[in-house]
Amino acid sequence: MLRVAALISGGKDSALALHRALRDGYDVKFLVAMVPRREDSWMFHYPNIHVVDLFAKAAGITLVKSETSGLRESELEDLKRLLEKLDIDGVVTGAVSSEYQKTRIDKTCNELHLVSISPLWREDSLELLREIIKEKFEALIVGVYAYGFDSSWLGRRFTQETVDALIQLNKKYGISLVGEGGEYESLVLDAPFFKKKIKLLETERIWKGQSGYLLVKKAELASK
Repeated sequence: MLRVAALISGGKDSALALHRALRDGYDVKFLVAMVPRREDSWMFHYPNIHVVDLFAKAAGITLVKSETSGLRESELEDLKRLLEKLDIDGVVTGAVSSEYQKTRIDKTCNELHLVSISPLWREDSLELLREIIKEKFEALIVGVYAYGFDSSWLGRRFTQETVDALIQLNKKYGISLVGEGGEYESLVLDAPFFKKKIKLLETERIWKGQSGYLLVKKAELASK
């Protein structure tokens, strides 16, 4: 059984990849989170990354995290320094179609002699969204950064209605259905592998020009 670490952001793709890894029998020893010092990180989520602490507690898996500069390429070195300290055989990521993300993670794993595991790679984006709903993930959109979105999207839960709206934005503006081009970011509050769920107690909408995010100011774990 491969001992692995799963890269997580608290978002739906990394959570779904983790769900599949657990389902497929991988021994997930660690959750790994990189915390950017700047909003415009090339590789890692910035808004609400602090909620990963609750995510890890809800999942009952040890969290290891490290700050990263957020600068292109150097943030991979930050990730490499963290991974090489862990007693693992592989790394699980939620990459779907981003060659930028996949090739860099693969390169890092190769340098550390680790297996790179991408359970969602090249799968149909619409089917992934449908799986999230079918598997009863509770996830919401917490950041929007592309033309076609407005502030009403912040805090919207993933339902069939939300998926239908994303399909329309995809047709009209060409956005990625799963937001892998940075069009939007998500936050998972409950998942099949959670022992408890995350409850948001206080949030604030931050809107600047044509984009914004839902800042989680206070949250706690609650019984499912």
